[in-house]
Order: sequence, then structure tokens, then C-alpha cells
Amino acid sequence: MLRFMPVGDSMTIGSAGEHTWRYRMWQHLCRSHGGPFTLVGPRETLHDKLAGTPTSLAYAEPGFPRAHLAGWGEGWLHMAPLIGEAVRAGRADVLLVSLGLIDLGFYTNAEQTSENVRAFVREARAADRRVRMVWLPVTPNIRARTDEAFAAEVARFNELLAKTAADLDEPGSPLLLASSPPSYDVSADTYDGTHPNASGEHKIAAAFAEALHQGWGLGGPYRP
Repeated sequence: MLRFMPVGDSMTIGSAGEHTWRYRMWQHLCRSHGGPFTLVGPRETLHDKLAGTPTSLAYAEPGFPRAHLAGWGEGWLHMAPLIGEAVRAGRADVLLVSLGLIDLGFYTNAEQTSENVRAFVREARAADRRVRMVWLPVTPNIRARTDEAFAAEVARFNELLAKTAADLDEPGSPLLLASSPPSYDVSADTYDGTHPNASGEHKIAAAFAEALHQGWGLGGPYRP
């Protein structure tokens, strides 16, 4: 069985009432992946924005494997120390990672965030030398429209992320950099300028799906 682990921040964990791109990705793999698979990770909750805490409210689809490693307000800085144990415990084969916005917004600059990416890779590979990873660049965000310094950090980090993927890619533990969704628009694809609505969820899932299909022949073209 192929084991995928979604890793991310608030856009990945989602909140009560959302489907999340994790759910859209699972639906896609159910349709297109020819063998058994599941989602793994040490957490299963959504985020309750009213309480400011995780919640275990169920999805409408009872068969959806809710496992992940994602947290509201968490970034590469927070996930690097956790990923090794998560990979070992979940026996993850493929990490689907969407991180960076929180780091750049609150904790670290582009260069520091890039170092945390490298630490993340070291810890993941220490747990399993064959683990594969797909990384999503930081997607457009409302803050980047009005904060030029932040926009520059996002652009710089995405450049560094591509370089890091090229530097650390190995035949036995390959890295793929997904393409940023080309038509992603903060007005049309988010409900608050940051977090994806249904359209945004599909576009993020599609970015991962196309990388898996084109890079490794897993699944097929994304069909919402």
C-alpha cells in the first residue's frame, strides 16, 4: 500500500466546515491511482476557528482517511523537528508538503526558511532513506498585494525552494517541486485572501496531482 502524508499549515489542516485540498487529493487518487493507498500522519483533526483549537468534527465522506501532519500557524520551522517521528510511525512513502507562508509571515526570512527546509529533509531521510517528497511553492496571498517586503521574501523563498529541490534530489529519495497553480487568484480561490475555498482546494490538489503524474507516473491528470 502506498502511503501519502500531507504536511502543511492552516491551508492544509483546514477548519470546521471545509473539505480541504487533502480531501480533494484523496478523491482524485481514488479515481486515478491503480493500487491501494492511504493518507497517514499523527494528526486527524481540523481546526476550530471559534475556539482556536483542533476539532474532531467528521467529514461528510466517512471513508476519507483524515490523517495528516498539519497545524494552524505552523511552518517548516515547526515541522522539521516532527517529521522524522511522523515518517517512522506512519511509514510514509510520499510527503505532500505545502509550507512557507507562516514562516515568512511571522518567524523567518527566505534564507532562514530555506535552512529549515534542509533540516526537514535531513530528518525525513534519517527516518526513511527512500522517502519521496513533493513540495508546493508558497501560493499567492493577500498580504503580498500590499506588503512589498513580504512579497519579495515570498518570491525569494520560492526561488530558493526550487534550488533546494534540485540540490537535494536523489535517485533513491527523489524530490519534486510542484508548479504553483497558474490561475490561482486570491479573490476567486480563497475565502479570506489566504485560505482556499472549494476552487482553491481543487487547484492545490491539482498541482500535487500533476507533479505526481508527470514526475513519477502516479495517478493521472487531475479531473475536478
